[in-house]
Amino acid sequence: MKHLTTLSALLLLAVSAHAEEGWISLFNGKDLSGWIPKITKHPLGENAMNTFRVEDGMIKVSYDDYGGKFDGQFGHLYSELAYSSYILRLEYRFEGKQLPDGPGFALQNSGVMFHCQPPSSLKLNQDFPVCFEFQFLAAAGEGERATANLCTPATNVWMDGKLVTNHVIPSSAPTFQPGEWVTMELEVHGSKEAIHRINGKEVLRYQQLELDPENGVGDAQALLKRGAPKAVAFGHLALQSESQPVWFRNIEIKPLEE
Repeated sequence: MKHLTTLSALLLLAVSAHAEEGWISLFNGKDLSGWIPKITKHPLGENAMNTFRVEDGMIKVSYDDYGGKFDGQFGHLYSELAYSSYILRLEYRFEGKQLPDGPGFALQNSGVMFHCQPPSSLKLNQDFPVCFEFQFLAAAGEGERATANLCTPATNVWMDGKLVTNHVIPSSAPTFQPGEWVTMELEVHGSKEAIHRINGKEVLRYQQLELDPENGVGDAQALLKRGAPKAVAFGHLALQSESQPVWFRNIEIKPLEE
């Protein structure tokens, strides 16, 4: 009995310590509560073809019900809430084969979008939100293929005091093989700065997150015309679906006080 009491006390201490760290789970391991699907050509909230499914305590992006054809149906699973300053942490793993008509760039490719425009503002046939993407990649043949790059759909960032308009900004992360679990961590301070980490190591850092007024892709110009500020200080999170099966688990966020 004494041993059981001691064990219970230790478990309570562990739970309390975790809570004190400030981490909040964004996925309950049972269903998609707290998340909203939006798939190109389908209405907001419709999880078309059961793309995002919960199995084995994970969110799995699956194309079993697509009839073997992707047909440009890019998907995103949005957080119900928008966030500004935080640390996001999750694990991802590529599993299975890409649909044959998926775009070449999407092979062993996914990601988590952040500071996304509100999902309610997306057009029916819009492929990608205006946002910033922490890109997930795995080896797709010979050669290096670093994960944790930054992609900028209709957005820009600054590095070393200079505006960077490249759509893909490479990280210093290593190359991982399909089937490996990888832990990503994204630290964001509003529009001021963002940091990418892989398995606990920093691999990319940039500043001044903003809309690109010269790029109409994803409707950035329309957002500006409707009064959105150029500096992007907050937005929704979104897990990607772009023809390659991928799994997500242990999705947590730690709000930061600025």
